[in-house]
Amino acid sequence: MSAWPGKYVIGLTGNIATGKSVVRKMLEHLGAYGIDADALGHRAIAKDAPGYQPVLDEFGKWILAADGQIDRAKLARVVFNDPEAMKRLEAIVHPLVRQAVDVLIRRAKEKVIIIEAIKLIESPLRQSCDALWVTYSPPEVQLARLMQKRGMPEEAAQQRIKAQPPQEEKLSVADIIIRNDGSFENTWRQVSAFWQQELAAVVALEPALPLPTAVAGKGELMVERARPRHANEIAALINRLSQGRRRMTHEDVMAAFGEKAFLFLKMDGKPIGLVGWQVENLVSRTDDVYLEASLPLSKAMPLLMEEVERASRDLQCEVSLLFLPPALAQQADVWRSLGYELRTIQSLGVRAWQEAAAEKIPSGLVMFFKQLRKDRVMRPI
Repeated sequence: MSAWPGKYVIGLTGNIATGKSVVRKMLEHLGAYGIDADALGHRAIAKDAPGYQPVLDEFGKWILAADGQIDRAKLARVVFNDPEAMKRLEAIVHPLVRQAVDVLIRRAKEKVIIIEAIKLIESPLRQSCDALWVTYSPPEVQLARLMQKRGMPEEAAQQRIKAQPPQEEKLSVADIIIRNDGSFENTWRQVSAFWQQELAAVVALEPALPLPTAVAGKGELMVERARPRHANEIAALINRLSQGRRRMTHEDVMAAFGEKAFLFLKMDGKPIGLVGWQVENLVSRTDDVYLEASLPLSKAMPLLMEEVERASRDLQCEVSLLFLPPALAQQADVWRSLGYELRTIQSLGVRAWQEAAAEKIPSGLVMFFKQLRKDRVMRPI
């Protein structure tokens, strides 16, 4: 049994580029609460976190970047080539991650918890899990993903793959194996089937309920959570509302569900708006906003953002970042009324928030910020 009464905890692991995060997102769509333990490890050694000074004391100030943060690339060059150095680092970071995981699980409303970590089997967290799920992809698929999605040269990608233990070591101790070597839909079918087969017997899973809304009269707006089965409807809506500036297919939308969730805005049962957002490392990021041109922004966005923020708070997010094209960003009064303020990456202050923002800003969008909760998992020293 897990260390958390009333919770069923799945440990999710797999080698690099085998789709761990995609599977975690799928399980979140089905109703689980997901935790990225590796991201918590990064948070633990940020400048405003409790692992920062101990790591400096252990490895020296030469690992610092110009901004005073620990340069994780410099640190990695030391520990990945020295098993003893890796053990010393893990002795600092693992207890902090375990404490953060404990806080998140105890606060979570969901009954099923997913802990994703690349070295889960080797860490003490493994003993706290009820089941171990392992993702598998053939080496040629791993290589293609690293080169295409992360932009790695072939030689560097090969080195990363070969530097890890053989996948068979993880597969040999797995309770569930997800073979992520085909389409998103194939992986989704596996995850959905295991969710029903394995979890229904041990957890009293409750059916997903629609969003709590009043019965809409004619002409009233309603918000509805979109699901993977709505992929064609989402693609058609984006294609129409973007006026051809963005072309989406069923496959594109299904792949997007591996990263984010979508909300419909409907009037009289017809979709007239859509937002897409993702939650990662306790940061909510909304970067898809599509609305009928005739629909007032001040009428549509409060409904949509209220639900984004509600769901994000349920997932214990610290902040909500909103990324908008310049035309929408100009309507500053609307965003201000919702509690958002225009920000730069540097002004965010917290490294995890800055890194989440940096992934979106280069695409030419304008960023707005809102803090959702004051307490943070990795509290400042």
